[in-house]
Formats: sequence, structure tokens, C-alpha cells
Amino acid sequence: MSRQQDATGVVLTGYYSSGTDCAGDADASGAGTGRYCVQSRPKNAQEKPPYRRCNSQDSLDELAMDDYWKEIEIIQHSREGEVETQEELQLKVPDEGEQEEAWLTEAGLATLFDESASDPEDSMVLLSTLTRTQAAAVEKRVETLKQTLRKRNRPHHVPDVRDIFKQPTVEGEQLSHVSKPSSRSENRKGDAVPDENGAAPVDQGQAPESETVLNLEVSFSEQALNSRQLLKGSAAPSEADDKLPSFRFSQDRTGMTKVGDLAPEDMKKVRRLALIEMTALFDTVGIELKTHKALKLKVKESGLFGVPLVTLLEQDQRRLPGTKVPLLLQRLICHIEDEGLDTEGLLRIPGVATRVKVVCQELETKFYEGLFPWESLKQHDAASVMKLFIRELPHPLLTVEYLSAFISVLKLPTKKQQLQALNLLVLLLPESSRDTLKSLVEFFQRVIDHKEQNKMTLNNVAVVMAPNFMFKGFRSKITEQEEFAMATGTANILRLLIRYRNLLWTIPKFIMNQVRKQNAENQRKLNRERAMRKLLKKMAYDREKSDKPEKYVAESDIAQGFIRVQAPQFLKVSMAVQLTDDLQASDVLTRFLSQDTSLTVRREDVCLYEIGGNIKERCLDEETYMKALLELNPSAEWVIKSIQR
Repeated sequence: MSRQQDATGVVLTGYYSSGTDCAGDADASGAGTGRYCVQSRPKNAQEKPPYRRCNSQDSLDELAMDDYWKEIEIIQHSREGEVETQEELQLKVPDEGEQEEAWLTEAGLATLFDESASDPEDSMVLLSTLTRTQAAAVEKRVETLKQTLRKRNRPHHVPDVRDIFKQPTVEGEQLSHVSKPSSRSENRKGDAVPDENGAAPVDQGQAPESETVLNLEVSFSEQALNSRQLLKGSAAPSEADDKLPSFRFSQDRTGMTKVGDLAPEDMKKVRRLALIEMTALFDTVGIELKTHKALKLKVKESGLFGVPLVTLLEQDQRRLPGTKVPLLLQRLICHIEDEGLDTEGLLRIPGVATRVKVVCQELETKFYEGLFPWESLKQHDAASVMKLFIRELPHPLLTVEYLSAFISVLKLPTKKQQLQALNLLVLLLPESSRDTLKSLVEFFQRVIDHKEQNKMTLNNVAVVMAPNFMFKGFRSKITEQEEFAMATGTANILRLLIRYRNLLWTIPKFIMNQVRKQNAENQRKLNRERAMRKLLKKMAYDREKSDKPEKYVAESDIAQGFIRVQAPQFLKVSMAVQLTDDLQASDVLTRFLSQDTSLTVRREDVCLYEIGGNIKERCLDEETYMKALLELNPSAEWVIKSIQR
């Protein structure tokens, strides 16, 4: 491979078949072995540099971007002759101080600059659970905002950062954001145990953790800080080899938590913590994140194409309650799969533009009525309609707010940190975008599974789909150099999203622990308020009398080595299950379904839920060890019910 920088400083690499001179014309149909060389672009050239397809499946440095530019040309051609009726998305860079205010508000810490925003006690509970690096991220935004307001001579109530993180006393316990030293794990030799706030102790003699293992118990930003300290003075790892490694999670006996397993109240806390943690991770490695926000624009309020995702889902949910992915997108994916995924060039070869336009018009009028003739829809046309649906969304699927953060993930020094940042960004996406994105990347992987037949590898799919994930009209707002960087960046991000789709929609345990601490403190506060009301109403005796028998039974069951599982949805009052070290959630479900053969429910449609105590509601991973979870949440109730899909 040869490389050369053009006048703009961008390294452009093109693929040429063997025997073809870089300066000469290459046969576009050339196949087999080949080599890479620079295709410098003349300053007066108007078209994108020609690229040849890349055979490498490992590196986007070696990705030929011809498919990207071809896709751009297809998109432009499909819009020829159209009268633009929808406004293009307009971006705004936040003013000085505005970004910090928006960040603190989204993190649930608006009371740090606006005393009327919300309950300050809730903010203090959140702050008390933060790790060192998370607290530093908050301090940095508060201090920046404070300096900005001082410059403007605006009256402000931003507290001193030393006051924000002073250690409050709660029921005799000191809650602090400062990491405490902790002992080694008894379960995993040599692994550092996170402290109560998810921070990892620094062991100068310990080698960095293998990149094949993802530690979800320790804050990602704390891991980055410790890795930086351990690797201080050593040479940076070479990024020449861009092969994607295989990752796995360290085993968690209390069970993995996936997106969708938690109640909305707890997911709100997860999202706030994910924002703080993501910011802390980028701060720790010295990468500045610049956010944008979309100016309000007029959008369609009904229809299928060019409609905001939330509006479209509301439309669908009126017809099919519980819908999480647009019905049209689901139907298009099913049709493409029904036609067979072995078709060569699937997703790359476009449909016929005139037919695609007619199909879109027919879908608008016939889809919901069930009158659309799916049997006559050709597969490549369906793929083109699917891509058009994605790119016509008024707001990009990766969102305006976080699109630059997604691209900035690639600046992180290791693949492990890139994966950790992507994990947090997925948690930050609105639910509608997150669920739709998951449906798409799973479909892309099914296409890739047939790569021997359809010739669509991970790289090919990522490059072809990248232009469709940009916001509409983005090319008119950036330079060619920026477009090239965004093209390769978006393709890289899609590549990672597809490759690690089974990991990225997981909620890290350290965030779950922080959520549990917030819930436990809020529950203590609620209990104090209830006790006061009981005292004022002089009903303490009656309430205690009614509460005691149930509490006694639960404690008695546990003391005798049993847990009591309820299933009111299936008219099952309760079921006693013997508690052993090896008892898993799957064993409880198996016993429940085997006891009542009259039940017609399928195993995959039910879940054992952890309810109450320090969690609102959580659908348990079937590999959860019940005894370990009971130790983490001794006040929880166990309920079997249908999964809300």
C-alpha cells in the first residue's frame, strides 16, 4: 500500500487491480488480487476521486470508498426533478455556557445553576453515587458555566464545586464521590473489585486488563484513568492493524441487564449516568466533545416518509399497541429476507429509481389499509425504499446531539474504549432511535451472514449504508475534506455497531449499582415521610399490625432456604422455590411452566422479574443466580409475567 497527502491534508487510498498503473484508467470490473495506491485529487476536480472495491475484510484504512460515492450519486439521482417540500435540518453550535447548561440539565443536575429546576435532594443523591472521574466531569462543567456567567455579569447561583461535592451524612453514613480502597475479589483472582461507587483501585504492579474482556463492574472512565497511569511513559499502541477483536463480558452472577429489561423510571436514571460517564471517559483521555442542537423545523405530522420517528411510532401504536420499530421498516426487512439474502449486491445494487418513487407513493396510500401489493415488489427496490426511509427521517437516527460524539469515538486509543463509549452512546439514544437502530444492525448482520453468496461483507454493508445515516442536506453544510472524514467515520461506526451488536445494548453493572443506590436512598426518604404521616394520623399501630405477618412470612421463607415466586397474571398466588447456590432464573421458570400444563404461554414470552427494594422492575437474565441477587436486593419480590415487547 502506498499513501500520499493531497493539498488538503487528507490521505486518499484507492484500490487498483494487479497490473494497473495508478495514473492510468483501471477496469472497474477487475477482480482478484490487487494493490492499493494513492489517487491524488486535482484541485479543480468537481467529482469525487474514483475508488476500487476493497477485498480486505479487516481494515477500514484499506476500505475502498467507491461504494460510498456511488451511493451518494444514487441518492442525488433519485432526487432529480423533485420539488423539495421539507425543510433541511439546520444545526446550531451552542453559545458559550449554553452547552454546559444543557449538559447539566440532561444529567439531572439543573439545580446546580437553577434552584427552581427540580428537587435539589434528588441531585444530591445522584452526586453521592458518582465516581472520581464522573465527579470531575461535573465539576468541570459547573466551573466553566460559573466563569461564563461571571463574564456576562449575570446574577447566578452556581455553587462552588467544593460545596457541591462536600460529603453529606445520610442516616449516619458518609456518602462520597471519592473512591475508597477495596479488597480483591474472592470470585476472580487478580481482578480488582470496584468500590461502592464503581471506581477501580489503582495497582501500579497490575498489568492492564486484556482487551478481550469487558469489565462492566468498574466505571469505564476509571478504567481509562488507571490504564493511563499504568501505561504512562510507554509507547502508544500501534493502530496499523485495525482488525476487530472478539470481546466477552466477565461473568456476573447477578445477571446481565439489557436495554428493555428495566422500568422507565430506572432507564431515566441510566441515561443520566451514561451521559456523565461518557463525558468523563472522553475527559479522561483528553478528547473534547462538541455538541450541536437542531433548530426547530416544520415536519410532516402524518405519513410514512419524512415523518419524525416518534410521530411515526405513535401512528403505528394506535394500530398495534407496543410497537417499538416502525411497522413499515419491519415489513420492508421481512420482504427483503423473504426474497432471499443470497442475492449478489444486496443493499449495494439500487432499485430502479422510477419504480422506487411509485412504490413510495403507493405505500403512503395503501400500507395501513393492507392493500399494498408486496408480491410485486422487487428485492432491490425494497432495499432502496428502506434506505430512503432511513435518510428521509427529519432527524438522523444517531441524533443531531450525539452524531459528532459517535464519530469522536474513533479518536479513543483502544478498541476496548471505543466499544465502551459506543455502549454509553447507545444508552443515550432516545428509545425510538435505539430500538430502530438495533433492528437495522441485526438485519445487516443477517445480510453479512450470507456474504459468500451476496458478496456483501461487513465493510461493504457499512460503506453502502453510511450515507443514509447522515442527516438530510448535510453535504451542503460541510467541506469536501469534512465529508470524506465523516464518510469514513460513519462507515467505521456502523461497522462497530454491527460487529458488536450483542454487547452494545447492555447496561454496565457499575451503572446498575449506581441506580440501585439512588433507589435505596429515595426509598429511605420515602419511608421517613411515610413514618411521619403515620405518626400524624395516629395510625402507626394498625399499619404495623397489618404489615408484620407478610414481613414475617418473607423473612421466614428466606431463613428456611426458600424464595416465594408470584404469578398473578397466570392466576398463581405463589410458589415456594428452594434457594440453592446454583439456582438460576431459568430453573424457576422451568419449574413454573412444568407445574401447570394448562398454560399456553411460550417460554420465550415470559420472564422472572425482580421488583421492589433497590430496583423498580427488572426482567432477569435466565443465567442470573438467585442467591447472589437476593444478597444484592434482599427486599425484592419475585414475579413471573409476560414480557412487554
